[in-house]
Amino acid sequence: YQLQSISDNDFDQLPHNIPVSATIADIEEKKGFIDYFRFVIEVKTKGGSKYLIYRRYREFFSLNQNLESKYAPEDPDKPSPNTCILPPLPGKVYIGHKQEIAESRIPELNTYMKRLLGLPTWLLLDEALRMFFYQTDQDSQQQPRALRRLRPPTRKVKTVKPKMDLLSSPRAEAMFDFRGNSKLELSLKRGEVIFLLRRVNADWLEGTVNNQTGIFPESFVKIIKPLPESDSDGEGGGASGSSAYSCLRCYLLTPSGVDTRDVCVEEDITIQPSHKDLLSRMRNVFKLDDIALNYRDPEGDLIRILDDEDVQLMIWESRGQQGKVKRPVNQFPWELHVTMTSDLSVYNTEI
Repeated sequence: YQLQSISDNDFDQLPHNIPVSATIADIEEKKGFIDYFRFVIEVKTKGGSKYLIYRRYREFFSLNQNLESKYAPEDPDKPSPNTCILPPLPGKVYIGHKQEIAESRIPELNTYMKRLLGLPTWLLLDEALRMFFYQTDQDSQQQPRALRRLRPPTRKVKTVKPKMDLLSSPRAEAMFDFRGNSKLELSLKRGEVIFLLRRVNADWLEGTVNNQTGIFPESFVKIIKPLPESDSDGEGGGASGSSAYSCLRCYLLTPSGVDTRDVCVEEDITIQPSHKDLLSRMRNVFKLDDIALNYRDPEGDLIRILDDEDVQLMIWESRGQQGKVKRPVNQFPWELHVTMTSDLSVYNTEI
């Protein structure tokens, strides 16, 4: 069997279009004779390309049955060279709300795909597996929607004036309409050319079109001229001499749990923001008004921030702990703990 003659060390010889990772970006409801939900999956290939495919649970089930019939060993304790232990697939559910069932399956299916694509290289060449992850014409013609699970954790936009030289500027063409969820996200119309400013993360870019600047998902565009490798987040102030930006890691402490956000701070770390500015920023980030700001001192106690002097003390103490806390110094120099105004004593515990 030719597929099975390839050893696990021959990954470099595999075709560039072999899928190496897949992540569920969203679910979509399809209405018709039978209403059902399908999973929007972002696939990344060995060659570095990314695309979206749309699959129902029953297609996962069919793939799993196909692979088990061909490769599952009769005795799991005695696998032969032409077999392998396949990852378990979450079972069928016959009763319940379809959307809730689909949502609950996302983590399990992500784990299933991760383990499936981590199997021996010869199995990655299986025709059924390749066709499952292949972007068909029907997939490519679908218009993606929110892709909510790919949205970056912070949506702070840096105002950068783009170079408007049509021939030399990094740019992309919108392949689908995209409606931004906030003022910080750029709305696109199919066919528009977007001038690229920077990469926000692996899935989102920042750009400008029609005198508007914002971020947008890379899956919605075709890159005409890519950004230089250096134009990505986390590069702050380097040899270029520009002032570094940093991120404030924010925890909203509630009885139901902790909501963590990373918020970009435009000032250099040596310049402290005012208490008023921080409070206003946190109200906007967490969409709450009746909040208080706190930080943890070196002993681990939660200290309420009441004025600019407290902010200065927080920054001074956090700077002193940078060598003790395992986090990128330039990226997350501060931590801010946000509580409801009356709840200081309730959450005075170490996270």
